[in-house]
Amino acid sequence: MSHPASDNQLDKKAQAWSALFSEPMSELVKRYTSSVFFDKRLWRADIAGSLAHAEMLAAQGIISAADLADIERGMAQIRAEIEAGQFEWKLDLEDVHLNIEARLTTLVGDAGKRLHTGRSRNDQVATDVRLWLRDEIDATAVLLADMQRALVSVAEKNVDTILPGFTHLQVAQPVSFAHHLLAYVEMFARDAERLADLRKRVNRLPLGSAALAGTSYPLDRERVARTLGFEAVCQNSLDAVSDRDFAIEYTAFASLVMIHVSRLAEEIVVWMSQNFGFINLSDRYCTGSSIMPQKRNPDVAELARGKSGRVVGHLMGLITLMKGQPLAYNKDNQEDKEPLFDTVDTVNDTLRIMAEMIGGEVAADGSRSGGLTVRKDAMERAALRGYATATDLADYLVKKGLPFRDAHEVVAHAVKDAIALGKDLAELPLETLQGYDARITADVAEALTLAGSLNARSTLGGTAPVQVRAQIERHHARLG
Repeated sequence: MSHPASDNQLDKKAQAWSALFSEPMSELVKRYTSSVFFDKRLWRADIAGSLAHAEMLAAQGIISAADLADIERGMAQIRAEIEAGQFEWKLDLEDVHLNIEARLTTLVGDAGKRLHTGRSRNDQVATDVRLWLRDEIDATAVLLADMQRALVSVAEKNVDTILPGFTHLQVAQPVSFAHHLLAYVEMFARDAERLADLRKRVNRLPLGSAALAGTSYPLDRERVARTLGFEAVCQNSLDAVSDRDFAIEYTAFASLVMIHVSRLAEEIVVWMSQNFGFINLSDRYCTGSSIMPQKRNPDVAELARGKSGRVVGHLMGLITLMKGQPLAYNKDNQEDKEPLFDTVDTVNDTLRIMAEMIGGEVAADGSRSGGLTVRKDAMERAALRGYATATDLADYLVKKGLPFRDAHEVVAHAVKDAIALGKDLAELPLETLQGYDARITADVAEALTLAGSLNARSTLGGTAPVQVRAQIERHHARLG
């Protein structure tokens, strides 16, 4: 085994290209171009990729078995140092890759220098980001499922809870509150489908493409792909090192998730306000006011709504970053990491806290405690105030033989008069209703109740409780 290099020797050649240059890098440039203090989070992926690469190099006879053993031993120590918080990240070494490689060379000498055979930091970083993102995608998938379960758990208790359904934020028709919540389950289910689909494109191996043109060493890229769990190998070396579609695609997915979160958060904010009073949130998810002692502010929901703009901004930033780059790798691509990292953190943190705020904390046995409190009476009173059964009266007249457009006109007159009297349609005497159309008989009473309105809408996907319960069972079977 060769003798390890000293830290002093490495410090004299901090940059991997230093032999070519006649003067040291400016301190300002060093700080401006360094990425180590944000890309160091890739260290697990960097070590995993390096070990797979080293194992392949040894299998191909490019490095010796002794070199591989030294590399594995050195990487084990580096992993332990990082996990213990004892690893010294150096600005002079620019990024996570050179920091780990330099430490490896200090520990095991020439074997550490041989590790970089047949690869470049260009394909190395592309591999690291894909490995890291693949794990984060799997974490996001779990959180999306948790979010759906939280909504289903509240929906299951509120199938018969009547909420005024809105269009244009005006009372439109009564709906089951469970049905309303399940609309968001559908949104998050589509998000989960998109996430599973984009994972396939993330899970392709760039390593072995080297700087841009491939390498003259007899690498076995398929072997590395199998070792790291990649489903495929990137087929064009130029594309492999410069492609950031996968990062943009994740951020596009994340933007849609956050838009769905934002819509739900907006409703939570509105529902909790005193003017609606449809729900209540646990104190642990609210804040107070520094001067108004009566305030309970839904800050978690408001922040979730606000953070959607942050994620959409990252999407726009990444698209703009890539739009003018010629092939192959450019230093611009260093700017992909911070927006991607922040997007992943924001989405995962937001899903986690929103699911807990809505569905409550989940115990080890699967039971839930806390969560959103529904004020059923307030919802029903609001539905009654808005003439939500007007369409039901029109449908009733259609079933009695009146064309819908004529029925619409008749009911509009009835609603106008009811508003003037300060009464709901169901409160109008039968004789008064018959004055609008003689087809109306005593059986109209059922059509004008909120429950009757819900039960009447029993087509697939409708708000009738029987349909809502069927949808809940479908989601239980899907989510497990």
